[in-house]
Amino acid sequence: MAIRRRSWLVTAAAAVCVPWTVRAQPADAVEAEKRAPPLPALGQVWSVPPMELLDGSRFEPRSADGQVLVLYWWASTCPFCAVTTPHLNAFWQRHRQRPGWQLLTLSIDRTREAAVRYLQQRGYAFPCAWVTPEVQRVMPKPKGLPITLVRGRDGRIVMAERGQLFAEDIEAIAQWL
Repeated sequence: MAIRRRSWLVTAAAAVCVPWTVRAQPADAVEAEKRAPPLPALGQVWSVPPMELLDGSRFEPRSADGQVLVLYWWASTCPFCAVTTPHLNAFWQRHRQRPGWQLLTLSIDRTREAAVRYLQQRGYAFPCAWVTPEVQRVMPKPKGLPITLVRGRDGRIVMAERGQLFAEDIEAIAQWL
């Protein structure tokens, strides 16, 4: 049932999200989305650059070596992210003390301040970086939003999803922890 519901939602989101995206984003962001790469293939090696987190700490890629790494691109203006992110936050709260995995969320908001404000207003405390042009050059966001990738302990993609995820979809990530 969840798979059928998700398939329907992805189809519906594609019809709604393209016009919404064009209206909600500046022209350069729309052009960047048109040039965005597809989701990575399962089994593809995925590298992550070092980056500053919004709380002032740093994500160092070597800290995730040999661990499961969940990557989640989002924006405060994305209606599908607004539905998915609370589920991801709940997952983070339940599993964050579990060793062997990390979560790194990536805000594509137009400003760092917008991302910080959104997180504070909702009480989200998961690790988050604002995607700078340098990060985007080294690790381009795949086409769509939200984007959820799970990189296995061997550095290869084991899950790649575009669009809204339901609570059961997020909870399924636990199989790789």
